[in-house]
Amino acid sequence: MSCKGGFKRHISYIEAGNHTEVSEFLLLGLSEDPELQPLLCGVFLSMYLVTVLGNLLIILAIISDSHLHTPMYFFLSNLSFTDICFTTTTIPKMLVNIQAQGKEITYEACLTQMYFFMIFAGLDNLLLTVMAYDRFVAICHPLHYTVIMNPRLCGLLLLLSWLICLTYSLLQSLMVLRVSFCKETEIPHFFCELAQILKLACSDTLANDILLYFVTGLLGIIPLTGILFSYSRIIYSIMGISSAGSKYKVFSTCGSHLSVVSLFYGAGLGVYLTSGTAHPSGKGPIASVMYTVVAPMLNPFIYSLRNRDMKEALRRLFSRGAYSR
Repeated sequence: MSCKGGFKRHISYIEAGNHTEVSEFLLLGLSEDPELQPLLCGVFLSMYLVTVLGNLLIILAIISDSHLHTPMYFFLSNLSFTDICFTTTTIPKMLVNIQAQGKEITYEACLTQMYFFMIFAGLDNLLLTVMAYDRFVAICHPLHYTVIMNPRLCGLLLLLSWLICLTYSLLQSLMVLRVSFCKETEIPHFFCELAQILKLACSDTLANDILLYFVTGLLGIIPLTGILFSYSRIIYSIMGISSAGSKYKVFSTCGSHLSVVSLFYGAGLGVYLTSGTAHPSGKGPIASVMYTVVAPMLNPFIYSLRNRDMKEALRRLFSRGAYSR
C-alpha cells in the first residue's frame, strides 16, 4: 500500500422535497494536513499489522497447546479474535481513504462500520468482565473452579455476550435509519461513531440520545461494577494469605488482565471526557485511538510478557514452526 497524502472533497445528495437524503459522509480523520498523511498511513498500517499478527499468535498458541485449554485462555482467545475484528472495522477504511486521497464513505458503509464497531467494542467490554469473574472463581473458590467454570457455562457466557452486543448494535442502527441529515456531513473522526453521526442530524434525535446514553451507561456501569467487585473479593482473599511469596504468586495470575482492563477503561474514560466538552477539539479522535488501536495492539504483548504459560506456549509454537521447515 502506498501511503501518500492529499485529499479531494466531494459529496452527493438526493433531494426529495424538503428532505435531504445523504448518500455519503466525509471522515475528516485525525489531521487535515496533507504532509502528515503519509506518516499517519505508515504508523497506522504498522500498528494494524502488529495487532493482527500478535492476536493471531495468541489464538494459535492457545489452540495448539492442550495445557491452555482452560476457561481463562478460552476467553483470552475470544478476546484476541474480537480485538482483530475491532481494529479491522476502522483502520483499513482509514488507510484506504489516505491511499486514495479521499475522505468519502457511503451512507450504507458508514452505518455498517458503526454497527460492527459497536458489536466488537461491546464484546471487548463484556469479555473483560467475564475474565474478571473467571479470576474471582479461580482465586476465591479454587476447589470448585472446574465445577463452576465448566465448558457449558463458558459457552453460555460467550453466547450471552454476543447476543447482548448484536441486539444493542442492531437496535441502535435501526434507530439511526429513522434520522434525516443536513447537508453538513463532515464527521470529525477517523471512523463512523454513533455520537458523531447523531450530531449531524436535522431531525429530532431525542429517542436516539436517550437510548445511547442509557444503554452505554448500562453496558459501562454494570460490567465495571462486576470487575470492581471481583477484584475486591480477590484482594480480600489474597490479604488472608500469610506468605508474601504466595500473595505475589496468586495476584500475578491477575496482573495481565488487570493491565488490559486499566488500559481499556482508562482510554474509554478519556474518550468520554473529551466528547463531553462544550468545545470539542481533535482530542476526541486521538483519545479514541487509545482503545480502538493501541489497546488491541498491546494486549498480546501484555499477556505474553506477563504470563509464563503463554510464553511457553508461544515458544513451543515457534519451535514446531521451525522444525516443520
